[in-house]
Order: sequence, then C-alpha cells, then structure tokens
Amino acid sequence: MTDMKIAALLVLPSLIVASFYAISQAPAPSMTAAAAEAAAPHVSEPSSDATISIREFMFSPMSMTITAGTTVHWKNLDPEPHTIRSVDATFKSDALDQDDSFAFKFDKPGTYRYVCSIHPQMLGTIVVKSAAH
Repeated sequence: MTDMKIAALLVLPSLIVASFYAISQAPAPSMTAAAAEAAAPHVSEPSSDATISIREFMFSPMSMTITAGTTVHWKNLDPEPHTIRSVDATFKSDALDQDDSFAFKFDKPGTYRYVCSIHPQMLGTIVVKSAAH
C-alpha cells in the first residue's frame, strides 16, 4: 500500500467525526412562518364563531382564547383523516376527511386541551373567558 493511501485511511475517520461534530453543533433550524403562526397564541375578537384549520398535521392556531358562547369550527385541510377529542371528554368528533368540519360551542369558561386521536402529536388548547357584561 502506498503512503498516500495509508494517510488517506488514517485521515478519513477523523474527517467523518469532525463533520458529525459540526453538524451536531449547528443551531436547530428555525420554524417556518406558518409553523410560528400556528404556535403563537391567538385571541379571537368577541364573536360567536372562530375557526381552526387542520393543515400539515397541525392545528392552526394551536392555541386560541375566546369568550363563552363562541362556537369553534375545525376544518381538515389535510388529505389524511383527523379527529378532535378533548382530553377531558367534553367534545369529540368523528374522523374528518379532507374538507370535513366539526364544531363545538363553548359555554363554560375554562381551559380545554384537545388532541387528534389518530395523530396524538397534534395538540391544541382553547381558553374560554367569561363573556363581558
């Protein structure tokens, strides 16, 4: 074996380790604008309706604050089916195919956490405040 081949064999493992270290130390990629918008809490204006889109296996917005008496509509924009199920069993939808919707009227103040029971990594929260007097 030539000296050049031996040198290459000795240097190659250290290059691989150095490359792996550089990749592992790189900053995590930032969220896309759509993901950042979905993650940001959303306060809806006082009204009787609010809408949450289901897109790219996420609820958008993921968190929403509404007043008591508001009906929230979820609309599935994904080609995969999704469900909406509150953690405390207050509300539950059937499987929603693409373009299907589910609605629930929130009459009582409180915090309602919900999940897609098909894709449990999909989480959302509705905070219901008392209606202004």
